[in-house]
Amino acid sequence: MSLPARVRIVEVGPRDGLQNEPRTVPVQIRAELVRRLADAGLAAVEAGSFVSPRWVPQMADTEAVLAALPPRPGVRYPVLVPNEKGLERALAAGAREIAVFAAASETFSRRNINCTVDESLARFAPVVARARAAGLAVRGYVSCVLGCPYEGAVAPEAVVRVAAALHAMGCYEISLGDTIGVGTPGRARALVKAVAREVPVGQLAVHFHDTYGQALANIYAVLELGVSVVDSAVGGLGGCPYAPGAAGNVATEDVLYLLHGLGIETGVDLDAVVDTAWWIAAALERAPASRVAHALRRRRG
Repeated sequence: MSLPARVRIVEVGPRDGLQNEPRTVPVQIRAELVRRLADAGLAAVEAGSFVSPRWVPQMADTEAVLAALPPRPGVRYPVLVPNEKGLERALAAGAREIAVFAAASETFSRRNINCTVDESLARFAPVVARARAAGLAVRGYVSCVLGCPYEGAVAPEAVVRVAAALHAMGCYEISLGDTIGVGTPGRARALVKAVAREVPVGQLAVHFHDTYGQALANIYAVLELGVSVVDSAVGGLGGCPYAPGAAGNVATEDVLYLLHGLGIETGVDLDAVVDTAWWIAAALERAPASRVAHALRRRRG
């Protein structure tokens, strides 16, 4: 099986990463993080989300973050939107791309957004339609694709149903999220094969958490199937709220080291990402959760 010649990295650290950090990061640091990542060559950097600051205080003032990011050719700053109210805020802030999210697990959906999976899809349909009518690109996320903290294993058919529904609404890309990081390469491959029967593999992305140290192996496994979009977070930001003390998002620099070692183009400067990982880690008063960040710092002396 052949590997893709180029992989697009979607950097989720400033959103999915920071929203799971225990401390709230000031707007100016959040904006600077996004700018540094764009400077490193990342063409898609999640800038924040328009969820209620009551529930996710780490993402308060996303409007101010976007305002601090001047337009940059070839760089997108998607934001997460949970409902029509969030979309209104995103539109008012000048967002050009949004993301919507649904879970493959009924229990996770009820616990996370207080509605069933079907209710969540019905909620997102008008959001996607209105966003697209306004000229915005819309990306879809599916959570708990390989396991749920409440239900355990999740049937591939449940993932396929949600992914296909989001795709039918008009999401240009569907990101499959292993929210608690329990996936293994064989299961990851089987899932992508199942979803690809309904959503073209060219419109699939993967979002692996590294709770059990399997994220890189999972990424390699699905690259062989033609997946060419990978979500990651600089420095492994985020942790895992459903597995206390466990690793969170796979680190962008670890993914880059893997891809570059395979001869796959990314357009991203690994050294600049490592520098950014150490910079944001210092702001959080801890070290990056990334082996590559530590190894390259030791190599540099």
